[in-house]
Amino acid sequence: MAAYTYAALDQRGKSLKGLIEAESKRQARQQLRDKGLTPLSVDENATGEPQAGTRGVRFGSRISVAHLAAFTRQMAIVLKAGIPLEEALSAVGRQTSQAKLRAIILGVRSGVLEGRSLAQSLSAWPNAFSDLYCATVGAGEQAGHLDIVMEQLADHTQRSHANVQRTRLALVYPVLLFVMSMAIVAVLMVFVVPDIVEVYISQGQSLPVLTRFLIDASEFMRNQGAYLLMGVVILVGAVQYALMKPGLRRRWHRSVLRLPLLGSLVQRFNAARFAGTMSILSSGGVPLVEAIRIAGDVLGNVYVRDKVRDIGQQVEEGCSLHQALEKSGQFPPLMIHMIASGESAGELDTMLARVADNQQQELDNLVSTLVSLFEPATLLIMGGVVLVIVVAILQPILSLNQLI
Repeated sequence: MAAYTYAALDQRGKSLKGLIEAESKRQARQQLRDKGLTPLSVDENATGEPQAGTRGVRFGSRISVAHLAAFTRQMAIVLKAGIPLEEALSAVGRQTSQAKLRAIILGVRSGVLEGRSLAQSLSAWPNAFSDLYCATVGAGEQAGHLDIVMEQLADHTQRSHANVQRTRLALVYPVLLFVMSMAIVAVLMVFVVPDIVEVYISQGQSLPVLTRFLIDASEFMRNQGAYLLMGVVILVGAVQYALMKPGLRRRWHRSVLRLPLLGSLVQRFNAARFAGTMSILSSGGVPLVEAIRIAGDVLGNVYVRDKVRDIGQQVEEGCSLHQALEKSGQFPPLMIHMIASGESAGELDTMLARVADNQQQELDNLVSTLVSLFEPATLLIMGGVVLVIVVAILQPILSLNQLI
């Protein structure tokens, strides 16, 4: 069966749109007529459903993390109730109010009805379901514990979403404060300073060095500000284009790791994501080497990602995980020590979960510390800039009073 989008009229002449499953367009039209609807159009694959054996790459098949977590949680519930997979997908699809997600679920169900596994059907939608998601589901199917794995995936997805949201919320105030500070300075330099300084110039008074510098800066921003902004935009675009080249991106990501504060933040972020991904994959029954490969692919830093690939190769050749991590030099010592303890005790799965929690907590603490330092630093810089402007404006007045 396949999913079709339709447009139809009800008995009152009201236009309706939706999705329907059928073996063919003719059957889809007949189902609409059986419901008392007059079909206007029935389109196959209009939602971006991939053909059998291919991966759906159409733009727009991406779904939000919240919808993905809800879908995974609902699947875990209905599978635990003993409902067959095909009926579970149909039930979850009917309960979903989000049209895009419903179309994807129907596409996945079509793949299952064609004889493919759930993991294979999910992998046909790479924009909606990541390699981590598909590999974990595949491991759960092979082990016969798909309901348990889906519940773990739901917990992992919701936890990851909550961590990202918490970090974004922590950065909202500092970023807003910085933007407002720059806007205030720009308004002072472009609109306020010229009117005040014009009085001094009209009197033919000799101006101090700081005041002349302020006048020159104000004139530059008024005359060249648009070109300066355009230059910044072009520079950002050029940098992004240059970073599309693998070699330059790798060198840039390696340089970022060497920066004093930002490097530590990026390292903690990659360590937390690597540990969290390894935890969910390992607990889902994915082989260690395959779990390392997938965990490396979800990392944002290209240099660290290459190091993780080397780690996977070393583990495949017989090296222990903690030794390979230590050789890479990209992971915190405490994380390596905890993994070594888990390997020696034969409880790597449990220890990876603890490592993931520990790394995420350390990342949250580091972000909180940086945010708490950024706020007063922004206020000090803003106060210093405003102080310079005020002194530059008042200095000619003070000089005039001294002459009198």
